[in-house]
Amino acid sequence: MTIARRRILQIAAAGLAALPRLANAQSYPSSPVRIIVATSAGGTTDIVARLIAGWLSERLGQTFVVENRPGGGNNIGTEAAVRAPADGHTLFLANTVNAINTTLYQNLTYNFTTDMVPVAILMRSPLVMQVHPTVPAKTVPEFIAHAKANPGKINMGSGGNGATGHVSGELFKMMSGVKMVHVPYRGEALALTDLLGGQVQVVFATVGSSIGYLRAGQLRPLAITTAARSDALPDVPSLADFLPGYEASSWNGLCAPRNTPAAIIDKLSREINTALADPKIKARFAELGGPPIGGSPAEFGKVIADDTEKWAKVIKVSGTKPN
Repeated sequence: MTIARRRILQIAAAGLAALPRLANAQSYPSSPVRIIVATSAGGTTDIVARLIAGWLSERLGQTFVVENRPGGGNNIGTEAAVRAPADGHTLFLANTVNAINTTLYQNLTYNFTTDMVPVAILMRSPLVMQVHPTVPAKTVPEFIAHAKANPGKINMGSGGNGATGHVSGELFKMMSGVKMVHVPYRGEALALTDLLGGQVQVVFATVGSSIGYLRAGQLRPLAITTAARSDALPDVPSLADFLPGYEASSWNGLCAPRNTPAAIIDKLSREINTALADPKIKARFAELGGPPIGGSPAEFGKVIADDTEKWAKVIKVSGTKPN
């Protein structure tokens, strides 16, 4: 057999092997698709899921339905997604808490980093370090000085043990050397309500949930938790300006159960990146406090791996336990 003929046969064989993958991608989706959200309806993760579901329904000719499965600190919905058939007809809208829970919970029956496949990150939003107006600090250095002068007298509210706002505050405590009392609530909205009432003095919360109070002057922003400033709060400095290396954010991204065909993952990733370039989607995401991000499955995978490692250190040092 000549080298040329052998090469032709190899190429033909490779093409035949790829046919099932191409068929999977071309026929997908063949029935309605559910996107599991492990939080209650109305939150940022849920809203993002519904925006993307609407886009995919129009683009792919099948209904994409959001199914809320809250409870267990995100674990009930996550496990439901992990156990679903790996055929692309069940997807999962993950968020930062999934990376946190990998370390926070010791006896999970699944491993998020290996049992789910990243498709695309959708949005990465900064949090805002904000205080009640009665707190005598208008800058981060002033707050640190005030907290150190009153150790254990500053109450820090959060959406619960292991919530993004909680671990962001714990990272601040570690890097600044201040001592604050953590007060967990059943959700970020409740923490902000008590911050408005003065029951707690500081909260790290997402821009989307805080922006109304901040613009009305009901709460005072001290810093943004990402290295870059927020377009929604351009005059608020980054915490990294005062604590070099500090970074925390809340992200949302689409995942699928392990062993979902690569061709389907690629197709979904392309469609999502197209959606995130749409001016209407970009504007809606901006209202939620974070610009759309996008990128490849591998890039989203790196975000998950990096955050899992970072928050593991914070949880271990702070001794954080589940609610």
